[in-house]
Amino acid sequence: MARTQSTDVERSLGRRMRGAAGLAALAGLAWVARDVPAALGGRLSGARAERAARSPQFRDGTFHNQAGTRTMVAEPGRNLVRELIFGKQKRRPTAPVPLLRPSAPPGPVDAADELNIVWYGHASTLIEIEGRRVLLDPVWSERCSPSGLVGPRRLHEPPVGIDELPPLDAILISHDHYDHLDMATVRALLAGQSAPFLVPLGVGAHLDRWGVPAERIIELDWSESHRVAGLEITATAAQHFSGRGLRRDGTLWSSWVVAGARRKVFYTGDSGYFDGYAAIGAAHGPFDVTLMQIGAYDRAWPTIHMFPEEAVDAHLDLRGGLFVPVHWATFNLALHDWSEPVDRLWAEAKARDVRLAVPRPGERVVVDEPPAVDGWWQAVA
Repeated sequence: MARTQSTDVERSLGRRMRGAAGLAALAGLAWVARDVPAALGGRLSGARAERAARSPQFRDGTFHNQAGTRTMVAEPGRNLVRELIFGKQKRRPTAPVPLLRPSAPPGPVDAADELNIVWYGHASTLIEIEGRRVLLDPVWSERCSPSGLVGPRRLHEPPVGIDELPPLDAILISHDHYDHLDMATVRALLAGQSAPFLVPLGVGAHLDRWGVPAERIIELDWSESHRVAGLEITATAAQHFSGRGLRRDGTLWSSWVVAGARRKVFYTGDSGYFDGYAAIGAAHGPFDVTLMQIGAYDRAWPTIHMFPEEAVDAHLDLRGGLFVPVHWATFNLALHDWSEPVDRLWAEAKARDVRLAVPRPGERVVVDEPPAVDGWWQAVA
């Protein structure tokens, strides 16, 4: 009898412990996922939705590209999931990516002629133009994801802390995908900077949910411009898509033109190759430097991300001077080798006599005196 009572007590205690462990696990998941709903962002409503509805890019409840696109193209005999898991591609570097802290330009700088680029990794880039500072698509988080536990993780640390950035005059967002728009980074910039956020139509709904005041949100449609700190900043066309949850294309995507009195910069955002680049070059070029997306491409999505050779085509269409590649090296977002985008780019640039700079993350590129391409990535590939 005593043994039976003891067994019953043990079973009861075991059930309680399993129940407590289950509750603890649920509580832990809830704690980890507490920021996910906010990270998904906001939705268009009120005056913001009314303005979106008036856009030439908006119809049937969503934004559209100028030409038809597909974000996933089936290929007979190819299994992307199997390739993702068992593929032989070298999708991450074999050694630490070399990081630099931005060094001062050599010699005295005439603010009227100043034009430097500091690439922090992926698409996050600082433009120093005529004494002004413009930050593009800042992402400082460990993952480009709504969750801190899952999603693509950094392959290298940011070369500087977000609190080490210089005072900014403008912050530009190309679209609302997680590798370009990050809630934690936005909130840090909200607290540590006073610059306005310039965003495509609808993206302001996300910023609004994250506490950015209305006076710091400037939403633009394609071909619309805004002057800030003496710069003319224009949202221009791109060929991509948007979405942070299950709903697609509820906000617009764009490329950007940053023009001072004498210097001009173009940034692609994310985009497939399209004839809009020639139109942008005719309307806004020539450009002293273009910041071109070269990574995360695949045959399965050929119309929404450029292959490196297409990025060179676009650079020439834009009438670009110096080519600086972005959107590679930091997050593993496609099936190609980690170093393939820049290897292909270097070969194409040499074949077509395109001026090229490939900085290490954190390296300052003086556009008029760019460093020679030295193949630094090959040592860690």
